[in-house]
Amino acid sequence: MKRFVHPLISSTVLALVSGWIASGCKPAETPSAVGAKGAGGMVFQVVAVEARLQPVAEVVSLVGTVTPNESVEIKSETDGVVQTVAFSEGQSVEAGALLLALDHTKFQAALQESEASLELSRANFERAQQMFRGKLIAQQEFDQASATFQVNQSAVELRRRLLKDARIVAPFSGTTGARQISPGQVISRNTPLTTLVDLSVMKVELNLPERFLGQVRIGQKVDFYVDAYPKERFSGEVYFISPQLDPGTRTALVKARVANPEARLRGGMLAQLALSVRLRESALVIPEPSVIASGETNLVFVVSPQNQAVMRPVRLGMRLAGKVEVLSGIEPGEKVVVEGGKKIFPGAPLKLSGPESTAPYLQ
Repeated sequence: MKRFVHPLISSTVLALVSGWIASGCKPAETPSAVGAKGAGGMVFQVVAVEARLQPVAEVVSLVGTVTPNESVEIKSETDGVVQTVAFSEGQSVEAGALLLALDHTKFQAALQESEASLELSRANFERAQQMFRGKLIAQQEFDQASATFQVNQSAVELRRRLLKDARIVAPFSGTTGARQISPGQVISRNTPLTTLVDLSVMKVELNLPERFLGQVRIGQKVDFYVDAYPKERFSGEVYFISPQLDPGTRTALVKARVANPEARLRGGMLAQLALSVRLRESALVIPEPSVIASGETNLVFVVSPQNQAVMRPVRLGMRLAGKVEVLSGIEPGEKVVVEGGKKIFPGAPLKLSGPESTAPYLQ
């Protein structure tokens, strides 16, 4: 908060001023005094506004990171030769859309071979079953036929899975990243192919200091901007607060969800956040320029019912944008000087400016 030290604040000067007022001396005429000269001396024109009760919240500046709500690295689930690349870099795709196909010839042949073996083992098993019931074969022969049938069943399921894995599809709707393979390339299982991100909804992740943890709640609004759009404010809603603090930093991971219909926010962006904490429904607030700093003491000039300047020490609370909370020293409805305070002194006669001068301080 910008503060100035009033020229009449030192104890020596205050003592002189008090004695000067008690003696009935009149203030010297200065260019800053306005109005007609009367028995009380010159009148000083100032701008004053009422101290008002209003809901306030301390706003804490934090830094977070923008991340996609859903993000995955697409990898091959089997070995093979790339036959078709069905996506373009940066393309929007729907869930289930084909991204890449491997040459499925060997997978198809292996499946057909396994299916033939399965049919043969099925017939052998059914025949062995009948013979075992008729006590024509031993238990061991029946068990062997049964085991062979089950092994061939598993082989067919595996071949079907490998054939299915030769077609790689999008697990959810999103935007593809850079392509990392080409048609004809031989790839192995777990080879990275591309990335897929859902940009329709983003998350902002931040590490919240322990001292603010009790003042943040699920559903709370979070405002932020990013360097790409410095004049635009984005808004999110807190949906996760970590149940455990990081023992090294004494911070808790907090996540807020942000709608991103135009896909302007991208993963990895730095978010400059304004988080409201210490919410108060009714706080006494005055404009920031009305406060005068005197060492460790804060003072204000209050306008008395006789339109005279009265200096009061005040105890301040939260610092707000252009305003400050007053914990003690003045009452609601009392007028404090916001402009002209540098030229006045305790007991100075005042003339208040019109509403057009106070309007900027009432917003």
